Amino acid sequence: GGRPRGNLGASVLSLSGTAMLSRLLREHQAKQSERKELQEQRRREAIAAATCLTEALVDHLNVGVAQAYVNQRKLDHEVKTLQIQAAQFAKQTGQWISMVENFNQALKEIGDVENWARSIEMDMRTIATALEYVYKGQLQPSTS
Repeated sequence: GGRPRGNLGASVLSLSGTAMLSRLLREHQAKQSERKELQEQRRREAIAAATCLTEALVDHLNVGVAQAYVNQRKLDHEVKTLQIQAAQFAKQTGQWISMVENFNQALKEIGDVENWARSIEMDMRTIATALEYVYKGQLQPSTS
C-alpha cells in the first residue's frame, strides 16, 4: 500500500523541514556572529576615540598647567624684584631724610651764628658808643 509511501513523504517533509531549520539556525548564527563582530569593532573604535579624546584633554590641561607654572614663576620673579626695589627705595629715603635733617641742623646753626653775630655787633656798638662818649668827654674841658 499507500501507507509506506505516506510515511516516506512525511519523512521527506521531516528531513526537508530539519534541513530548513538547520539552515535557518546557521543563518541566524552567522548574522549573530556578524553583529557581534560589528559590535566588537564599534567598541574598539569607541575606546580608541575615547582614548584620543582623553589624550587631547590631558594635553590641553597640561598646556594650561604649564602656562600657569610659567606665569607663577614670572610672578615670583617680579615679587622678588619689587621687594629688592622697595628695600633700596626705603634705604634711599632714609638717606634723604638724614640729609634733610642735617640740612635743618646746619640752618639752625647758621641761625645761631647769625644771632651770635648780631649779639656781638650790638655789644661792639655799645662799646663803640661808650668809647665815643668817653672820647668826647675827654675833649671837653672840665669846668671845675
